[in-house]
Amino acid sequence: MRVMKFISVAAILVMISAFAAGQNAPAQSSTTVKHVPITNTPSNSGKVMFNNYCAVCHGSDAKGDGPAASAMKTPPTDLTVLAKNNGGKYPAAHVAAVIKGQATMPSHGSQDMPVWGPLFRSIDQGREAQVQQRIANLVSYVEGVQAK
Repeated sequence: MRVMKFISVAAILVMISAFAAGQNAPAQSSTTVKHVPITNTPSNSGKVMFNNYCAVCHGSDAKGDGPAASAMKTPPTDLTVLAKNNGGKYPAAHVAAVIKGQATMPSHGSQDMPVWGPLFRSIDQGREAQVQQRIANLVSYVEGVQAK
């Protein structure tokens, strides 16, 4: 009988210890995206703008695997297959509309990903020609990364 009490008390102590250790273990934190102010990069290089504004989510290779991708509610689009997914024709007007915020995409305009048009207007102080140059150069750069 004493052995049974000892085993029962030992088992209860082990369970309490395991429960307490679980309570003190650090919580598994999910990756979060740190929102930072937009920086002004040269508007004449689609590649530089892509690397500064887009690669954090879409990846430097534009395949949707950037460092912030795992924190997104909706995975970033693989931008290299836009033409392939559009019957072999690159949808330049649609890409421009997404960047401007005129076309809805799962991430664009949500808390996950900004609409770039208004942000470009803010850094270009409303100079519409420079905003349009930024958008055109980004659209052209993304066209250049299409899978062959």
